[in-house]
Amino acid sequence: MGFPMSGTTVLYLILISAESILTHVESSVPTAPNWVRATAGPKVNLALYYESLCPYSAGFITNDLVKAVQTPDIERVINLRLVPWGNARVNRSTKAVLCQHGERECYLNTIHACAIQSWPDQKTHFEFISCIEAKAFEEYDSGSRETIWKTCCKQLELDTSLISKCYNSGLGTKLELHYGAETDRLSPPHKFVPWVVVNGQPISDYPNFMRYICLYYKGPTPPKACLKITPQST
Repeated sequence: MGFPMSGTTVLYLILISAESILTHVESSVPTAPNWVRATAGPKVNLALYYESLCPYSAGFITNDLVKAVQTPDIERVINLRLVPWGNARVNRSTKAVLCQHGERECYLNTIHACAIQSWPDQKTHFEFISCIEAKAFEEYDSGSRETIWKTCCKQLELDTSLISKCYNSGLGTKLELHYGAETDRLSPPHKFVPWVVVNGQPISDYPNFMRYICLYYKGPTPPKACLKITPQST
């Protein structure tokens, strides 16, 4: 036989149930690699908020950031966080994701998110994303929409099934929505893309991001590139 429950008891049970549901949802979404876990030590946190078909984002990734990631002496001192969302938004009525440069950009943003999830090593997923960005505009109308990223997988000897599984299962969309929420929480809010944040501080002159890496690095052995940069305050 049951026992009568007071209003306080019912409220308590509702709160416990809601908390359990929230815990289950949060535990089912993978955490971001490198960024939140790599807070100890002298490495510098470098975050890039961008969108896949923005020419300025593509230019920064393929012309500037690539030099840092592909230089071991620099890559060793940074925790790189890529956030492929940019100026996208969620339609309040349909809940669909709308991207600044159309549906194709939404698709590629999701492929980027799946790559970050599939290959947590920052150099591996960056090289894949950089490869896509280098081809995104020149192959805009050629072949299926899978052509670019599958070509990059082949070029880098990466398993295409990981991306396909992530995208087709809906996980990529979940990851994108989390990236959107993270972008919305930026303080101050991003004003443009690419939006570069170093150790929590946004920098407007993002092409000079290496100066900020050198400024914030407090480890015993700075990259050799830092010896050529004149120290300045931010």
